[in-house]
Amino acid sequence: MYKFKREEYEKRITWFKEARFGLFIHWGLYAIPSRGEWLRSDERVKAEDYEHYMDDFTAERCDPREWVRLAKQAGMRYAVLTTKHHDGFCLFDSKLTDFTSMHAPAHRDIVREFTDACREEGLKVGLYYSLLDWHHPDYPHQDDMLHPMRGNADYPDDGRDWNRYLEYMHGQIKELMTNYGKIDLLFLDYSYGEMKGEKWKAQELVTMIRTLQPGILINNRLEVGGVGYGSLVTRKPLPWHGDYVTPEQIIPPNGIQDEDGRPVLWESCVTINRHWGHCEKDPFSKSSKTLVRKLVECVSKGGNMILNIGPDAYGGVTKVQREVLEGIGRWMAANSKSIYGCGNAFIPKPEYGRYTKNGSRYYFHVLETPVGAVPITGIDRKKIKDVRLLSTGTVVPIVSHFTYSDYPDVTFADLGPMAELPDDIDTVLEIRTTEE
Repeated sequence: MYKFKREEYEKRITWFKEARFGLFIHWGLYAIPSRGEWLRSDERVKAEDYEHYMDDFTAERCDPREWVRLAKQAGMRYAVLTTKHHDGFCLFDSKLTDFTSMHAPAHRDIVREFTDACREEGLKVGLYYSLLDWHHPDYPHQDDMLHPMRGNADYPDDGRDWNRYLEYMHGQIKELMTNYGKIDLLFLDYSYGEMKGEKWKAQELVTMIRTLQPGILINNRLEVGGVGYGSLVTRKPLPWHGDYVTPEQIIPPNGIQDEDGRPVLWESCVTINRHWGHCEKDPFSKSSKTLVRKLVECVSKGGNMILNIGPDAYGGVTKVQREVLEGIGRWMAANSKSIYGCGNAFIPKPEYGRYTKNGSRYYFHVLETPVGAVPITGIDRKKIKDVRLLSTGTVVPIVSHFTYSDYPDVTFADLGPMAELPDDIDTVLEIRTTEE
């Protein structure tokens, strides 16, 4: 049986800390009615009123290679696809159910296409799998507070066999871990109420996963949902601890630390608008500028960010989401050194922006236009070798004009005459130091 070992853990999370930025893809039958991935639960939709959408699942504009190329162009280093969401519909060729994309008009194994595309483009491969399943006949209807038929007397739990469902769930995860080559990350979703830990036969499940996929990263949601940290932050992580914490639609105000004050690996899960799955009537999309700054905030606090897209009913990426990813990609093309492999600089947040750090190099993300030279605080002036504009490599002079003489502990970098910053999204200064 699997047991936590710190040395093995630190080794397997190395790539994830280096990557810092990933793409989440939520796609399934829920894209057709286009009211979000939770519509069955939110609207108490019966199976027969929802599952007929399988007849329209053509995937005619679904191109996983395009999804992955957009991720790579945006500067993302890994991608995670929903193989099965809470509705139970599978995007892979499962031998345990006919409720799959292979049995829809699409007749395609989307997971196979996605994993192949990730490897072709050099991205780490991540798969999402929902522990919930509103389609499976043995999954509890009344005893589960989220099931679409909760409270509906026509759907009692009599005769439903929980162990039979667990056999199905474990079997599907085994298919994913066996049939699609090396999988770098598994995002399980999620635990709540009494549905957590050994309720899922978690130790047996994790042992199976780590046996079939040595070195794989598993998130913390066998223990918790989008809130809570799980036992990874304790001195004795449980066998199903997960390798990283997954705050959802929030960036932890101060990062995340364990009981001994050590930084804990985490990933903020963020949507472009307010939904994970496609929602036609959700106009509240974040801009590239906002999302770049949120990515920087995550990294400055020692975390990753995974940004979601929800392809439309045909599997196409919407114009808005495409433009957002392209905008992020333009910034990343010039400034990714301030993201990859970087983390918390452990100095107070500067008034004008944020710091990230990699080794002896600090990256000052200047988010406000200064009056005069840019004040660099929190870094010993004697240790600064030089300051450069990261996007071009141009040396930025350090000035000692009488204007700044009242602040001997602050380094002032002169960007020259300007009314606005060179990059209004985030102007990054690379600060090279003599630190070892």
